[in-house]
Amino acid sequence: MNRLAPSRTTRWIIGILVGAFFAIPLVSTFLYTLRSTDGVLSFERWAAILDPTASAALKPIWTGLGNSLILALVTVAIVLLLLAPTMILVNLRFPKLKPLFEFTALLPISIPAIVLVVGLSPIYLQISRALGTGTWTLAFAYGITVLPFAYRSIQASIDAADLRTLSEAARSLGSSWPVVVWKVLAPNLRQGLLSASLISIAVVLGEFTIASLLNRQVFQTAMVVVGKQDAYAPAIFTLLALLFCFLLLLIIGRAARGNRKASS
Repeated sequence: MNRLAPSRTTRWIIGILVGAFFAIPLVSTFLYTLRSTDGVLSFERWAAILDPTASAALKPIWTGLGNSLILALVTVAIVLLLLAPTMILVNLRFPKLKPLFEFTALLPISIPAIVLVVGLSPIYLQISRALGTGTWTLAFAYGITVLPFAYRSIQASIDAADLRTLSEAARSLGSSWPVVVWKVLAPNLRQGLLSASLISIAVVLGEFTIASLLNRQVFQTAMVVVGKQDAYAPAIFTLLALLFCFLLLLIIGRAARGNRKASS
């Protein structure tokens, strides 16, 4: 087994190549935002996003960012309150349905967004009549989009935990099913739930096709509009969005490590 493991030099080379693959575009984008009109590097364009005089030009981005954050919260709520309990129920009570449920959950990843929008358009006509045309209604479509990624994250935690033993022990002590799910099973699935939440937020912040075709203003569609007038502002907000997701990843990693220490 040890002979098959890569040497330390090989690991360093792979690490440097992978790091460069991600770092070079980010560094290039950052340097691009620092270019001023006279060719000197400065943070004047970063300061401009907080300038009140430029607020009118950047208003679509701020509006789209607010809509995307609301969408992210609703999508995460769908994942945590609908998908996760359903997966627990299928694994505990209906294990024979697990292959069919897994196929259904992973199916959206193979469907192009344009095809998904064509199928959702008649549904959104009814949603618009019943709930209005608010941007938050996109969360129903985004819930389908993030389904494969959230499913894999949660299922990995379910496979690592003995849910049946935990639930039977809690039920034998008189706990109701809501208490079992909330206080017994959810803490053991904490890492998977946090990872699914992070992936959902990242997908919502980066999604463009569905929002554009359904004529909703979100973060990505707003950056396209502003980018036609100012090419630097979308690049700055893209870097800030990546930084936001990276900080969320660090917080989730810290929370997961704290959970493992508490369990041990």
